[in-house]
Amino acid sequence: MSDRVPMTRAGYNKIKAELDELENEKMPEIAKRIAAARAEGDLSENAEYHGARESQGLLQAKINVLKEKLAKSVIMDNAKLPKDQVAFGCTIVVKDLAFGDTEEFTLVGAGEEDYDTGRINIASPLAQGFVGKKVGDKVEVAVPAGTNKFEILEIKFEDE
Repeated sequence: MSDRVPMTRAGYNKIKAELDELENEKMPEIAKRIAAARAEGDLSENAEYHGARESQGLLQAKINVLKEKLAKSVIMDNAKLPKDQVAFGCTIVVKDLAFGDTEEFTLVGAGEEDYDTGRINIASPLAQGFVGKKVGDKVEVAVPAGTNKFEILEIKFEDE
């Protein structure tokens, strides 16, 4: 997988807003908790202090992950993508060849995925199995439980 993280402008803005909240609201709250716990004296047996420090470490790790995503982000321009094959931002209707039911997936960028509503990350193995395929193509996607087989029935883009 490449170092680029494809995303839409909306996905970028969502991650940026979350990062701003963590850095400017949550981190100062934790710093206040640490200062209050430190004022209580002996730190070796101060559970509040140790809990706040652990929270600070976890929050900083999340901040670092979000900063890395933003640094590697590439805002995708759907106007330049082919409309006759599966690509970033499209919605596909597929038939599960094992069960016969149809499913709909929208290929989105980091921060926009919602697997319950069919919005899957373009970098996921499932999405990568569809990229570049056309209507009528049969696709086999390796998953931990084996191999899923699909037929692409429809490709649509939001601007259509």
